[in-house]
Amino acid sequence: MPRRHIRVTGAPEAPLRAALTALRTELGVSGSFPPEVLAEADRTAKAPVLPPHDATDIPFFTIDPPTSTDLDQAMHLSRQGTGYRVRYAIADVAAFVVPSGALDREAHRRVTTLYFPGERIPLHPELLSEGAASLLPDQDRPAALWTIDLDDDGRTRAVDIRRALVRSRAKLDYAAVQRQIDTGTAEEPLALLKEIGELREGLEVARGGISLSVPEQEIIERDHTYELAYRAPHPADGWNAQISLLTGMAAADLMLSAGTGILRTLPAAPDGAVGRLRRTAQALHIDWPHHVSYASLVRSLDPHRPHHAAFLQECTTLLRGAGYTVFRDGALPPITTHSAVAAPYAHCTAPLRRLADRYVSEICLAVIAGRSVPDWVMEALDGLPARMAEGTRRAGRVERECVDIVEAALLKDRVGEEFDGWVVDVSERQPAVGVVQLESPAVIGRVEGTDGLPLGERLRVRLTQSDPGNPGAAKVRFEPV
Repeated sequence: MPRRHIRVTGAPEAPLRAALTALRTELGVSGSFPPEVLAEADRTAKAPVLPPHDATDIPFFTIDPPTSTDLDQAMHLSRQGTGYRVRYAIADVAAFVVPSGALDREAHRRVTTLYFPGERIPLHPELLSEGAASLLPDQDRPAALWTIDLDDDGRTRAVDIRRALVRSRAKLDYAAVQRQIDTGTAEEPLALLKEIGELREGLEVARGGISLSVPEQEIIERDHTYELAYRAPHPADGWNAQISLLTGMAAADLMLSAGTGILRTLPAAPDGAVGRLRRTAQALHIDWPHHVSYASLVRSLDPHRPHHAAFLQECTTLLRGAGYTVFRDGALPPITTHSAVAAPYAHCTAPLRRLADRYVSEICLAVIAGRSVPDWVMEALDGLPARMAEGTRRAGRVERECVDIVEAALLKDRVGEEFDGWVVDVSERQPAVGVVQLESPAVIGRVEGTDGLPLGERLRVRLTQSDPGNPGAAKVRFEPV
């Protein structure tokens, strides 16, 4: 059953820390790096491989959560004739990581950054990921600089990527960006985010792609206690994501043209899954006429409304099965597209947090420069899909377990109490088992009854279990009153 993403504000209290430490121990996740890795990070942080091209005159800006310091991307948007120019700088991790060196070996072991409440277990040492390699404001940084020219409809006309020295001028967060755009106080490079983002969203709908605005759970610390809340994404979240998608699509096209690369692929959802989604829409009282496409329906939903939020959460089931697909020497794979993007797509915009992105950047840089892909990239290529799959599974488990632990810790003294909620999922095999989303606190938990649960309906439930221990086991359980 699908779960929500989770963000945490503040530091966890002692019982919660103990449960999270137990989870880390079971998963074998260490926050510390071996001495040789830290030594290499220190050396390369002081003397990275700097690019010949200087683009520090371009006033880039970043958009991230307020507390983020591992900043992978910076952008600058401008008008170009009747169209637009998107400059997207991606942190150049290869300027710091020597192939087959200690940093490289450790990154292959970790694969992705892992997010625990109040703590990150980074892919690279913080000295790099939150320091010398991060696109922090007012700092010169090596980057893979994408320049993508768009026509007046937002379609790609030309693509370039080169290594360049860049300097971000501002670190912005989504709420501030939304506020500036809504009030008309944003300067043109930021104001164009809405204009370009909406054009790209329109193209996404036209090609049958989808972007899900699924609310997040957020844990907020106030006066040494914790509260749970739901946060629906701002429109600016979606516009920002469109710039990343645009770049990932450009990377995929470059690699396909060269006949070598690694794509992020997702097969089309089977008819049975779509049929189930239609039944879910009916149960949730969401009107889905047969002439309305899935993408158009998703665009019409409001994540602030409980019925719509529940349906958007169900839509994530169609995104299962995504993987990494390698191809080389012109032999293209049978599946080259990501069905949610509805186009070829590659992960390339988060190299500080995801291993595969560094390799995609190197391939694209080689294609544009007309040179061979580096040997160290080709040697690692075939093993990347399995390594990324393992890392993605581990990250998914960390996310699920952390949500369970935090919810259980916050409710551990309230067993026996009753709550109002909405049934947001029901098991097809066991119609008396499902998921309930409480109105307050903002908890999503397993509910088990004796009769079929009313999908999409309000339900009064009683908390029967709230145990933050036992990693892997269900921690929060409810029963219908």
